Amino acid sequence: MSPWPTALAGRIDEHHIDSALLRDNPLKDPSRRPLWVYTPPGYDAEPERRYPVTYLLLGYTGTLANWRNHIAYRRPVPELVDEIFARGEAPPMILVFVDAWTTYGGSQFVDSAGTGRYHSYLCEEIVPWVDAHYRSLAGRDHRALAGKSSGGFGAAVTAMFRPDLFGAFATHSGDSLSEAQYIPHFLMAARHLRAYDGDILRWWDDFRSRVAFTQEEDLRLLELLGVSACFSPAPDGTPQLPFDPRTGALRPDIWQRWLDRDPVRMVPRYADALRAQRAIWIDAGTRDEWFLDLGAQAFRDALAEAGVDDSVIHFELFDGGHHAVEYRMPPALAWLAQRIAPA
Repeated sequence: MSPWPTALAGRIDEHHIDSALLRDNPLKDPSRRPLWVYTPPGYDAEPERRYPVTYLLLGYTGTLANWRNHIAYRRPVPELVDEIFARGEAPPMILVFVDAWTTYGGSQFVDSAGTGRYHSYLCEEIVPWVDAHYRSLAGRDHRALAGKSSGGFGAAVTAMFRPDLFGAFATHSGDSLSEAQYIPHFLMAARHLRAYDGDILRWWDDFRSRVAFTQEEDLRLLELLGVSACFSPAPDGTPQLPFDPRTGALRPDIWQRWLDRDPVRMVPRYADALRAQRAIWIDAGTRDEWFLDLGAQAFRDALAEAGVDDSVIHFELFDGGHHAVEYRMPPALAWLAQRIAPA
């Protein structure tokens, strides 16, 4: 329970990648991005050994530095996972901590005219770079994704889009079942936006002019603005809200673009990719503020209907909310390591 960092048995290397795909992105965000790579205990002592890899994706507004945060009486994910590997409780694995930050706080790990090519950046630049610089097992059967919230969404949809690259994933409180996740927040956002004459970009100008998160509406409006940039940008990249900002009523054409990105609704279209997964971990807290426990259940049910074998799925609803559930990741990573380790 020490509040001070614990020395790792493994090692975290901090790199930067100059991304060609993020160059000239719509928000003019940096194309040179940090990338952390964790190598497990024994990596340097066994120079011929190759390792499975899991790519860790951040939730909305997350930064790489968050992975090292010490909450009172809680320890960060890298330390907890490192101990599992040091004790030999799971096969050793390389972990890759991915930065996909945007000016709006996140990218949802998709390609978008409103934010940039973050899905392609992950799949076409980061994965090959890791395979070229580390002793990874460079095949989809030994490569996984994991994340919480938006990161859980990114893990699920990236595995659906690219089953040739990824053969397993863990989604913790991952965005899903859009009507449950978002519609209650659309209604609250419409109330918030009265103070800005229904113009979320007026709120955005105000937000950037003062200390962030000092108003009740800040986090909700930031997430809705950011996801609009990812899922429903206008042709010029301007975020388009999927609801009327004065009434909260849905705008059907724009809302459909969000529904098309809902993992629950994506399952039938990507059933073959999901049936090919070696391991799928799904969990959420029963008091999730974004109702993602309902989304987790709906996603699990959709997988069953699509014929994904029960033997590859771990599903769990636990007592908790949406935040501070980092302790769920180490056991999931250990479970993934067992499923993607070489026989």
